Amino acid sequence: MTIDKKFIDQFVNVTSKAAISSYQLVGKNDKVAADKAAVDSMRKELNHLDINGEIVIGEGELDEAPMLYIGEKVGTTNGPEIDIAVDPLEGTNFAANNLPGALSVIAIAEKNNLFNAPETYMEKISAKVKEKGVVDLDYSVKENIFNLSEYLNKKPENITACVMDRPRHKNIINNLNKLGVNIKLITDGDVSGALLVTDDKYNVDIFLGIGGGPEGVLASAALDTFNCIFQGRFLFDTVEDKIRAHKMGIKNLTKKYELNEIVKGDSIFCATGITSGDLVSGIKNENNEFISETLVTHKSSGMKKVIKKVVNR
Repeated sequence: MTIDKKFIDQFVNVTSKAAISSYQLVGKNDKVAADKAAVDSMRKELNHLDINGEIVIGEGELDEAPMLYIGEKVGTTNGPEIDIAVDPLEGTNFAANNLPGALSVIAIAEKNNLFNAPETYMEKISAKVKEKGVVDLDYSVKENIFNLSEYLNKKPENITACVMDRPRHKNIINNLNKLGVNIKLITDGDVSGALLVTDDKYNVDIFLGIGGGPEGVLASAALDTFNCIFQGRFLFDTVEDKIRAHKMGIKNLTKKYELNEIVKGDSIFCATGITSGDLVSGIKNENNEFISETLVTHKSSGMKKVIKKVVNR
Protein backbone atom coordinates (compact mmCIF):
# COMPACT_ATOMS: atom_id res chain seq x y z
CA MET A 1 0.00 0.00 0.00
CA THR A 2 1.11 3.56 -0.71
CA ILE A 3 -0.08 6.99 0.38
CA ASP A 4 -1.61 8.97 -2.48
CA LYS A 5 0.66 11.77 -3.73
CA LYS A 6 -2.32 14.15 -3.59
CA PHE A 7 -1.77 14.32 0.17
CA ILE A 8 1.70 15.86 -0.24
CA ASP A 9 0.36 19.31 -1.13
CA GLN A 10 -2.28 19.03 1.57
CA PHE A 11 0.23 18.31 4.31
CA VAL A 12 2.63 20.99 3.02
CA ASN A 13 -0.31 23.35 3.44
CA VAL A 14 -0.85 22.10 7.02
CA THR A 15 2.73 22.78 8.14
CA SER A 16 2.95 26.03 6.15
CA LYS A 17 -0.16 27.45 7.82
CA ALA A 18 1.11 26.35 11.25
CA ALA A 19 4.50 27.93 10.54
CA ILE A 20 2.90 31.22 9.46
CA SER A 21 0.75 31.30 12.60
CA SER A 22 3.81 30.79 14.79
CA TYR A 23 5.94 33.19 12.74
CA GLN A 24 3.72 36.06 13.78
CA LEU A 25 4.89 35.50 17.37
CA VAL A 26 8.60 35.10 16.55
CA GLY A 27 10.81 37.17 18.82
CA LYS A 28 8.02 37.92 21.31
CA ASN A 29 9.75 35.93 24.06
CA ASP A 30 6.65 33.77 24.60
CA LYS A 31 7.31 30.19 23.52
CA VAL A 32 3.97 28.95 24.87
CA ALA A 33 2.00 31.43 22.77
CA ALA A 34 4.09 30.65 19.67
CA ASP A 35 3.53 26.91 20.22
CA LYS A 36 -0.20 27.34 20.80
CA ALA A 37 -0.57 29.34 17.59
CA ALA A 38 1.08 26.53 15.62
CA VAL A 39 -0.96 23.82 17.39
CA ASP A 40 -4.30 25.58 16.87
CA SER A 41 -3.57 26.16 13.18
CA MET A 42 -2.38 22.60 12.60
CA ARG A 43 -5.44 21.11 14.28
CA LYS A 44 -7.77 23.34 12.23
CA GLU A 45 -6.09 22.45 8.91
CA LEU A 46 -5.94 18.71 9.68
CA ASN A 47 -9.66 18.70 10.42
CA HIS A 48 -10.36 20.05 6.92
CA LEU A 49 -8.69 17.04 5.26
CA ASP A 50 -10.56 14.00 3.93
CA ILE A 51 -8.68 11.58 6.15
CA ASN A 52 -9.48 9.33 9.09
CA GLY A 53 -6.47 10.39 11.09
CA GLU A 54 -5.20 9.70 14.58
CA ILE A 55 -2.42 11.54 16.38
CA VAL A 56 -0.02 8.85 17.57
CA ILE A 57 2.73 11.29 18.51
CA GLY A 58 1.54 14.56 19.93
CA GLU A 59 3.49 17.17 21.76
CA GLY A 60 3.57 18.83 25.12
CA GLU A 61 3.33 16.15 27.82
CA LEU A 62 6.73 16.94 29.26
CA ASP A 63 6.55 20.74 29.22
CA GLU A 64 2.76 21.15 29.51
CA ALA A 65 2.61 23.02 26.21
CA PRO A 66 -0.64 23.20 24.26
CA MET A 67 -1.25 19.80 22.72
CA LEU A 68 -2.43 17.94 19.72
CA TYR A 69 -2.76 15.04 22.09
CA ILE A 70 -2.00 11.37 21.53
CA GLY A 71 -5.17 9.55 20.51
CA GLU A 72 -6.86 12.68 19.12
CA LYS A 73 -8.88 11.99 15.98
CA VAL A 74 -8.46 14.46 13.12
CA GLY A 75 -9.92 14.84 9.64
CA THR A 76 -13.40 14.48 8.19
CA THR A 77 -13.24 10.64 8.51
CA ASN A 78 -13.99 10.50 4.74
CA GLY A 79 -10.68 9.06 3.69
CA PRO A 80 -7.88 6.62 4.46
CA GLU A 81 -6.92 5.63 8.00
CA ILE A 82 -3.57 7.21 8.77
CA ASP A 83 -1.32 7.67 11.77
CA ILE A 84 0.07 11.15 12.31
CA ALA A 85 3.10 12.39 14.25
CA VAL A 86 3.30 16.13 14.88
CA ASP A 87 5.61 18.75 16.31
CA PRO A 88 3.80 21.97 15.40
CA LEU A 89 6.68 24.05 16.73
CA GLU A 90 10.02 22.25 16.86
CA GLY A 91 12.42 24.64 18.59
CA THR A 92 10.12 26.73 20.79
CA ASN A 93 13.08 28.70 22.16
CA PHE A 94 14.24 29.48 18.61
CA ALA A 95 10.86 31.01 17.77
CA ALA A 96 10.51 32.87 21.07
CA ASN A 97 13.96 34.44 20.72
CA ASN A 98 14.04 34.83 16.91
CA LEU A 99 16.89 32.35 16.53
CA PRO A 100 17.55 30.15 13.48
CA GLY A 101 16.02 26.70 13.05
CA ALA A 102 12.39 26.78 14.26
CA LEU A 103 10.24 24.34 12.26
CA SER A 104 6.69 23.07 11.97
CA VAL A 105 6.86 19.30 11.43
CA ILE A 106 4.47 16.48 10.57
CA ALA A 107 4.90 12.85 9.49
CA ILE A 108 2.19 10.47 8.35
CA ALA A 109 2.02 6.75 7.63
CA GLU A 110 -0.68 4.17 7.13
CA LYS A 111 -2.55 2.91 10.18
CA ASN A 112 -0.29 1.12 12.72
CA ASN A 113 2.86 1.94 10.74
CA LEU A 114 4.25 4.74 12.93
CA PHE A 115 5.81 3.84 16.25
CA ASN A 116 3.80 5.26 19.13
CA ALA A 117 6.73 6.78 21.01
CA PRO A 118 6.33 7.81 24.63
CA GLU A 119 7.17 11.34 25.72
CA THR A 120 10.55 10.37 27.12
CA TYR A 121 14.21 10.61 26.17
CA MET A 122 15.84 8.44 23.54
CA GLU A 123 19.44 7.60 22.69
CA LYS A 124 19.85 8.28 18.97
CA ILE A 125 22.26 7.88 16.14
CA SER A 126 21.88 8.76 12.45
CA ALA A 127 24.29 8.72 9.53
CA LYS A 128 24.24 8.57 5.74
CA VAL A 129 25.19 4.92 5.75
CA LYS A 130 23.40 2.13 3.89
CA GLU A 131 25.26 -0.88 5.27
CA LYS A 132 24.48 -2.30 8.68
CA GLY A 133 27.22 -2.54 11.28
CA VAL A 134 29.10 0.65 10.36
CA VAL A 135 27.60 2.80 13.10
CA ASP A 136 25.57 1.46 16.00
CA LEU A 137 24.19 2.64 19.33
CA ASP A 138 25.98 -0.27 20.99
CA TYR A 139 29.40 0.87 19.75
CA SER A 140 31.64 3.31 21.58
CA VAL A 141 32.08 6.81 20.15
CA LYS A 142 35.58 5.81 19.05
CA GLU A 143 34.36 2.68 17.25
CA ASN A 144 31.60 4.60 15.47
CA ILE A 145 33.99 7.32 14.31
CA PHE A 146 36.70 4.88 13.16
CA ASN A 147 34.14 2.73 11.30
CA LEU A 148 32.58 5.79 9.69
CA SER A 149 36.02 7.14 8.72
CA GLU A 150 36.82 3.89 6.93
CA TYR A 151 33.36 3.76 5.29
CA LEU A 152 33.54 7.36 4.02
CA ASN A 153 37.26 7.19 3.27
CA LYS A 154 37.86 10.20 5.50
CA LYS A 155 40.25 10.79 8.37
CA PRO A 156 38.59 11.30 11.79
CA GLU A 157 39.64 14.96 11.74
CA ASN A 158 37.59 15.37 8.54
CA ILE A 159 34.47 13.86 10.10
CA THR A 160 31.80 16.23 11.48
CA ALA A 161 29.49 15.10 14.26
CA CYS A 162 26.33 16.94 15.28
CA VAL A 163 25.54 16.86 19.00
CA MET A 164 23.07 18.79 21.14
CA ASP A 165 24.86 21.12 23.54
CA ARG A 166 23.73 19.55 26.80
CA PRO A 167 25.55 18.54 30.03
CA ARG A 168 24.43 14.94 29.44
CA HIS A 169 26.63 14.84 26.33
CA LYS A 170 29.84 15.82 28.10
CA ASN A 171 31.43 12.37 27.65
CA ILE A 172 30.41 12.14 23.98
CA ILE A 173 31.87 15.59 23.28
CA ASN A 174 35.08 14.82 25.20
CA ASN A 175 35.57 11.59 23.23
CA LEU A 176 34.94 13.36 19.93
CA ASN A 177 37.48 16.02 20.88
CA LYS A 178 40.09 13.36 21.71
CA LEU A 179 39.61 11.91 18.23
CA GLY A 180 39.95 15.34 16.60
CA VAL A 181 36.45 15.18 15.13
CA ASN A 182 34.77 18.42 14.07
CA ILE A 183 31.74 19.07 16.27
CA LYS A 184 28.60 20.97 15.28
CA LEU A 185 26.82 21.84 18.52
CA ILE A 186 23.11 22.62 18.37
CA THR A 187 21.19 24.17 21.24
CA ASP A 188 17.77 22.74 20.35
CA GLY A 189 15.83 21.11 17.54
CA ASP A 190 16.98 17.52 17.35
CA VAL A 191 14.63 16.67 14.46
CA SER A 192 16.68 18.92 12.19
CA GLY A 193 19.91 17.79 13.83
CA ALA A 194 19.26 14.16 12.91
CA LEU A 195 18.44 15.21 9.32
CA LEU A 196 21.71 17.07 8.72
CA VAL A 197 23.30 13.75 7.69
CA THR A 198 20.98 13.50 4.65
CA ASP A 199 22.92 15.76 2.29
CA ASP A 200 26.62 16.54 1.85
CA LYS A 201 25.81 20.27 1.67
CA TYR A 202 25.16 20.29 5.43
CA ASN A 203 28.64 18.88 6.07
CA VAL A 204 27.49 16.59 8.90
CA ASP A 205 28.46 12.90 8.85
CA ILE A 206 26.89 11.61 12.07
CA PHE A 207 24.33 12.74 14.62
CA LEU A 208 24.41 11.22 18.08
CA GLY A 209 23.26 11.78 21.63
CA ILE A 210 20.10 11.84 23.72
CA GLY A 211 16.96 13.73 22.72
CA GLY A 212 13.20 13.41 22.64
CA GLY A 213 11.68 10.06 21.63
CA PRO A 214 8.84 11.60 19.59
CA GLU A 215 11.36 13.71 17.68
CA GLY A 216 13.25 10.52 16.87
CA VAL A 217 10.16 9.07 15.19
CA LEU A 218 9.56 12.26 13.20
CA ALA A 219 13.16 12.34 11.96
CA SER A 220 12.97 8.63 11.05
CA ALA A 221 10.17 9.27 8.55
CA ALA A 222 12.46 11.54 6.52
CA LEU A 223 15.64 9.51 7.05
CA ASP A 224 13.84 6.45 5.65
CA THR A 225 13.37 8.17 2.29
CA PHE A 226 17.00 9.33 2.25
CA ASN A 227 18.23 5.75 2.84
CA CYS A 228 20.06 6.79 5.98
CA ILE A 229 20.56 4.74 9.10
CA PHE A 230 18.79 5.62 12.34
CA GLN A 231 18.67 3.77 15.63
CA GLY A 232 16.92 4.72 18.84
CA ARG A 233 16.69 3.37 22.38
CA PHE A 234 14.25 4.82 24.89
CA LEU A 235 15.46 5.84 28.33
CA PHE A 236 12.91 5.18 31.07
CA ASP A 237 14.29 6.81 34.19
CA THR A 238 11.24 6.82 36.45
CA VAL A 239 8.64 4.28 37.53
CA GLU A 240 6.01 6.53 35.93
CA ASP A 241 7.87 6.37 32.60
CA LYS A 242 8.03 2.58 32.77
CA ILE A 243 4.31 2.25 33.60
CA ARG A 244 3.41 4.51 30.68
CA ALA A 245 5.65 2.48 28.35
CA HIS A 246 3.96 -0.78 29.38
CA LYS A 247 0.55 0.80 28.77
CA MET A 248 1.72 1.72 25.26
CA GLY A 249 2.67 -1.90 24.61
CA ILE A 250 6.44 -1.55 25.04
CA LYS A 251 7.55 -4.78 26.72
CA ASN A 252 11.32 -4.59 26.31
CA LEU A 253 12.40 -1.31 27.90
CA THR A 254 16.01 -1.57 26.72
CA LYS A 255 15.34 -2.53 23.10
CA LYS A 256 17.35 -0.87 20.34
CA TYR A 257 14.97 0.09 17.53
CA GLU A 258 16.02 0.07 13.89
CA LEU A 259 14.53 2.56 11.45
CA ASN A 260 12.26 -0.03 9.81
CA GLU A 261 10.75 -0.79 13.22
CA ILE A 262 9.96 2.88 13.82
CA VAL A 263 8.45 3.69 10.41
CA LYS A 264 6.93 0.91 8.32
CA GLY A 265 5.64 1.10 4.77
CA ASP A 266 4.99 4.38 2.99
CA SER A 267 5.31 7.76 4.66
CA ILE A 268 5.16 11.51 4.06
CA PHE A 269 7.28 13.98 6.03
CA CYS A 270 6.99 17.77 5.94
CA ALA A 271 9.09 20.32 7.82
CA THR A 272 8.33 24.00 7.16
CA GLY A 273 10.76 26.67 8.28
CA ILE A 274 9.51 29.29 10.74
CA THR A 275 12.90 30.92 11.23
CA SER A 276 15.66 30.18 8.71
CA GLY A 277 17.93 27.27 9.57
CA ASP A 278 20.13 24.64 7.95
CA LEU A 279 17.30 22.67 6.35
CA VAL A 280 14.95 25.37 5.04
CA SER A 281 14.43 29.11 5.02
CA GLY A 282 11.97 30.67 7.42
CA ILE A 283 8.70 32.41 6.61
CA LYS A 284 9.07 35.56 4.52
CA ASN A 285 6.45 38.32 4.49
CA GLU A 286 6.48 40.13 1.15
CA ASN A 287 3.82 42.23 -0.61
CA ASN A 288 1.00 41.00 1.63
CA GLU A 289 2.03 37.40 0.96
CA PHE A 290 3.73 34.83 3.13
CA ILE A 291 6.33 32.61 1.46
CA SER A 292 7.17 29.28 3.09
CA GLU A 293 9.81 26.63 2.44
CA THR A 294 9.11 23.00 3.29
CA LEU A 295 11.38 19.97 3.18
CA VAL A 296 9.17 17.15 1.90
CA THR A 297 9.79 13.43 1.58
CA HIS A 298 7.47 10.73 0.20
CA LYS A 299 8.97 7.28 0.44
CA SER A 300 7.08 5.37 -2.27
CA SER A 301 7.79 7.99 -4.96
CA GLY A 302 11.31 8.71 -3.71
CA MET A 303 10.47 12.42 -3.44
CA LYS A 304 12.85 14.47 -1.33
CA LYS A 305 12.84 18.15 -2.11
CA VAL A 306 12.17 21.64 -0.80
CA ILE A 307 8.84 23.11 -1.86
CA LYS A 308 8.12 26.86 -1.82
CA LYS A 309 4.57 27.97 -1.20
CA VAL A 310 2.95 31.40 -1.42
CA VAL A 311 0.03 32.07 0.93
CA ASN A 312 -2.07 35.21 0.68
CA ARG A 313 -2.62 37.03 3.96
